[in-house]
Amino acid sequence: MLRIHFTGVDLARLRMAGRPDALWETILSFHRLRDRRDTRLFGEWRTETRSRLNGETRLLGALIPSRGYFPDFLTPVEGKYGWDVGLDALRAIRPERMRSELVLLGRSAGAGSGMAAAFGMPGAAGAGTVSDGAVPRRLRDFMEGATAHLPRLLGELRGYHRAAVEPYWSHIQAQIEAERAARGRALLDGGADELLASLPPMLRWRAPVLECDYPVDRDVRLRGRGLLLQPSFFCRRTAVTLHDPELPPVLVYPAAAELASAQPGGEAGRPAEEQRRYRQRTLGKLVGHTRSVVLQAIGDGATTSELARRAGVSLASASQHAGVMREAGLVTTLRRGNSVLHTVTPLGAALLKGGAVAS
Repeated sequence: MLRIHFTGVDLARLRMAGRPDALWETILSFHRLRDRRDTRLFGEWRTETRSRLNGETRLLGALIPSRGYFPDFLTPVEGKYGWDVGLDALRAIRPERMRSELVLLGRSAGAGSGMAAAFGMPGAAGAGTVSDGAVPRRLRDFMEGATAHLPRLLGELRGYHRAAVEPYWSHIQAQIEAERAARGRALLDGGADELLASLPPMLRWRAPVLECDYPVDRDVRLRGRGLLLQPSFFCRRTAVTLHDPELPPVLVYPAAAELASAQPGGEAGRPAEEQRRYRQRTLGKLVGHTRSVVLQAIGDGATTSELARRAGVSLASASQHAGVMREAGLVTTLRRGNSVLHTVTPLGAALLKGGAVAS
């Protein structure tokens, strides 16, 4: 069991992540790819992802074992700001930190004595030394080269992310936003105490301690640093936290949003071009076909004349549709000299993306 100890200051510094973390989702999805459980949710995704994987993932397989510890440096805190920012942070990892975490991973790979060893827990058998013969060769090579192998690791991460996570990103965003809405309502109704009590069943709030189902027995004391709650689509059954207690505290937990929307018939799992056509049909049902075309035609910005030409409607019709959508909060109109420039608001962008929150 994992026990996270709060003080009053920690409760005041409790935060909910503003978006899914692309690196956490990518690393955790690699676990799901090799896991045969949750077929209803992930079965079709596994089949489609494997069909798209035409690159090398053996290094990822060495760094991300099917169970137990994986290096903290794979999920830098900067990942909460986006995929590219997270990769930049990973690229800038200090060599000494990388080596120490790889040694810990090597211990878990070479110890072979239960979950405590796999998590690098103190007192685990084999924690003092690593048998070279027991450590997978690819991991051994990576440990010897350390940062010299970073370009290859980044390349494998990018290729895997494109195949396994990127095609489903709008669905993942929508699921995490639904989770945020549920926790936000709990926070408004009863503060941080109610938010923590409302988390999924594998997390139990017994003030001032949050108990989590976990493979090993561990205590984390926040010491006034607060806690970032990071809901995750690919996290299942148990929460995940960083191994190093000195890193900014984060708890990644399974999003409790209804999973039925991952079933066939929705947008998730469709090829990119089919996703685009699906969103167009869905948006058309909501606001009408012509208005849907007009909203999409605005793109990165358009004058009324440009909008009429792109949408194939008259100048008067383009002006009328833009005015209606402006009143609905989907479009903003700014005057520029003798013309006006229409741009899509974040709400309008979310509609165009099929309900995902615009970043």
